[in-house]
Amino acid sequence: MTDVATSAELDPLGTVVGQERAVTQLRNALAHPLHAYLFVGPPGSGKRQAAAAFAGELLAAVDPEGADRHRRLAVAEQHPDYFLLEPEGRALLVEEAGQLITEASRSPVEGQRKVLLVDRFHTAEARVAPKLLKTIEEPPASSVFILLADEVPPEQITIASRCVQIEFGPVAPAAIEQLLVSEGVEPTRAAEVAEASVGSVERARLLVTDERFVARRDAWRSVPSRLDGTGAAVAVMVDELRDLIDEAQTPLVARHDLEREELDKREEELGTRGSGRKTLEARHKREIRAVRDAELRFGLGILAGLYRDRLLDHPRPAVLAAATKRLTDAGEALGRNPNETLLLQALFVGLPELANAAE
Repeated sequence: MTDVATSAELDPLGTVVGQERAVTQLRNALAHPLHAYLFVGPPGSGKRQAAAAFAGELLAAVDPEGADRHRRLAVAEQHPDYFLLEPEGRALLVEEAGQLITEASRSPVEGQRKVLLVDRFHTAEARVAPKLLKTIEEPPASSVFILLADEVPPEQITIASRCVQIEFGPVAPAAIEQLLVSEGVEPTRAAEVAEASVGSVERARLLVTDERFVARRDAWRSVPSRLDGTGAAVAVMVDELRDLIDEAQTPLVARHDLEREELDKREEELGTRGSGRKTLEARHKREIRAVRDAELRFGLGILAGLYRDRLLDHPRPAVLAAATKRLTDAGEALGRNPNETLLLQALFVGLPELANAAE
């Protein structure tokens, strides 16, 4: 039987959703690739997918005869000359950065080029940037670095200045809706999911199988009309919302259970040494945290929209403007891993009541 390559295998960059400007920059970069790139954008914006696709093109360029294979293995993050460094915990540690330096000094396994990718570089400890600076500035001729970051903290500005920066924004709801429809999702459902995706393709694909996300959306919409100035009402709403956010993890937890079952089988056959269980468990924790953060950002965005929509016809618009700012500040605070209950309680106590807000 003839093995026919799919369009995704032939052009993986073309499958990156809603990032036309970034993809164009990457295609242009292939003619004369430089030594280091920094992809900056929110979770779910497709920057890791784009990095794997870009790596495949870089590897294919130095071996045109094996181009399809290089692309396919890079996209699967299984290419021997594609080194991926993922922080195991919340932060990228100095010791982990040392692995990158060591790997960069080694010759490519197969060809003339190797690509080294660092995920979540924005989490790096303060000592990481100085440690990596020389390697990034003066890498081996065969090495290309790709750093992925949600943002560029002040301590990483020097590293960022040594890289070509590629910006990835949140994916537009229309682009996500179109993608979901192309994947067989019913159009009305696709539109609802895209609106709730917070610009993340990954979140959208989780929500497609989540029958309860409409209930969560409606629960957030009801908050302003249920505020009565009492702590008791706030406590009840926060408990309800946290229970709903717990529910939101269900599709992801089901996927995690399958991955653990598969790992258990591999360990039974091959043993536990080098099985990757620690890495798997760390990834699961990060993904759970990401789902919770996305749910909270989604809810805070709904509330901010409700208050903004009433600014013009409200007798005290300054009060609603202040409420909108508080909601925006709460969204920014999520990056500091706050206690969810305390964050929501403190926020809701200070929000004004809006009659009929959910209508």
